[in-house]
Amino acid sequence: MDIQVYSTAFLKGEPIPVQYTCDGSDVSPPLRWGGIPKGSQSLALICEDPDAPSGVFTHWIIFNMPPIVSDLPEALPNTETLEETGAIQGRNDFKRIGYGGPCPPAGKPHRYFFRLYALDTTLQLRAGASMPELARAMEGHILASGHLMGTYQRGAGRAAGR
Repeated sequence: MDIQVYSTAFLKGEPIPVQYTCDGSDVSPPLRWGGIPKGSQSLALICEDPDAPSGVFTHWIIFNMPPIVSDLPEALPNTETLEETGAIQGRNDFKRIGYGGPCPPAGKPHRYFFRLYALDTTLQLRAGASMPELARAMEGHILASGHLMGTYQRGAGRAAGR
């Protein structure tokens, strides 16, 4: 089963607006989804850049979102627990809790995948969990998934990043 993931800030395959990147306010974009299967116990969201020079770079991890949650507003706080939903945020590859926006080196556009997973369990992970820890915990528990992909490209003369 596929989950439909979308944003009011950008369309699938289109550029991510600068305000959601390190060149702007570096706040999380608004996201919405539908198609969560019955029997889901929690949701997990991962944002990754597979085009990073050092390999896949994780920009955002959220897990243990209640399955009744159908959206995330813009500019979520970079706190361990999201007060509105009780969801927990992991540590991104910038070594920070919460969202870290696109920040690729100058050159060709990078792709950013916002992947949502419906799980048949609540994960026994602590706040600040890493991507490898999350992947291991989710193994064998994914009921459905979906993604939204946006792109971002920085111009010449900008600082290198991810």
